[in-house]
Amino acid sequence: MAASESYPDDLRYHPEHDWARIEGDEATMGVTWYAQDSLGELVHYEPPDVGATIGKDTAYGEVESVKAVSDLIAPLSGEVLAVNQKVVDEPETVNDDPYGEGWLVRVRMSNPSELEALLDAAAYRKLLEDLA
Repeated sequence: MAASESYPDDLRYHPEHDWARIEGDEATMGVTWYAQDSLGELVHYEPPDVGATIGKDTAYGEVESVKAVSDLIAPLSGEVLAVNQKVVDEPETVNDDPYGEGWLVRVRMSNPSELEALLDAAAYRKLLEDLA
């Protein structure tokens, strides 16, 4: 069953509907409830390689749904430390739990000041209201 709409307060959000959970100098990243709901059921996840460097506001992988193929846009720059193999094997995990088991990558941030450009939950919800 798909997850209920939510935007946790402990996350930071990119306007392209990606999120980041910050723990020290590491960030776990994924797509928001809005993104997975807009895409529909995910059927494929093409992740970056562990050890790759990704750049803020650039594509770092893609997800494919029954509706479309979409680039994943990095909310932060850094080195990929881990890829969620469960999502590679079972992409629909993102639809079921986009902020928990449906995370996509974990990175070591190369520029923590980039956090300042991300939205908090209230600002992200306002962005969604403006899109409606």
